[in-house]
Amino acid sequence: MIENNKVETISFEAIDEEKAKHDFEELSKKIIGAAIEVHRELGPGFLESIYEQALKVEFTEHGFHYDSQKEIRIKYLGVEVGLHRLDLIVENQIILEIKAVKELIDIHFAQLRSYLKATGLKVGLLLNFAKPTLEIKRVVY
Repeated sequence: MIENNKVETISFEAIDEEKAKHDFEELSKKIIGAAIEVHRELGPGFLESIYEQALKVEFTEHGFHYDSQKEIRIKYLGVEVGLHRLDLIVENQIILEIKAVKELIDIHFAQLRSYLKATGLKVGLLLNFAKPTLEIKRVVY
């Protein structure tokens, strides 16, 4: 674009970042909507595994691709040192860590950050179903 004899360059990286951010926000809203529906229907008081199963039903209804209890291998200096299981990964983009606890504490956030680091993904959602209103925290790595 030329204005006042100045040339403005358009960065395609910025456009790609905007598109990725938009895609993430859209997916995030849909995931949160599904989680709210599960919480509205079941309410607080169940085990995390019950909410996970209900979310899988809701995601199937919405046509989301998800992986449940996906194993990720943790390596140190190229040597496998352990294995983690992720609650859910939606559309290979967002990790969901499901909790049913009185309060989210620092270790819950650290756990999700470690999952993001291990997978190379950028965004995770902590969903705490134990509260009267679903508690949702986003973690960006």
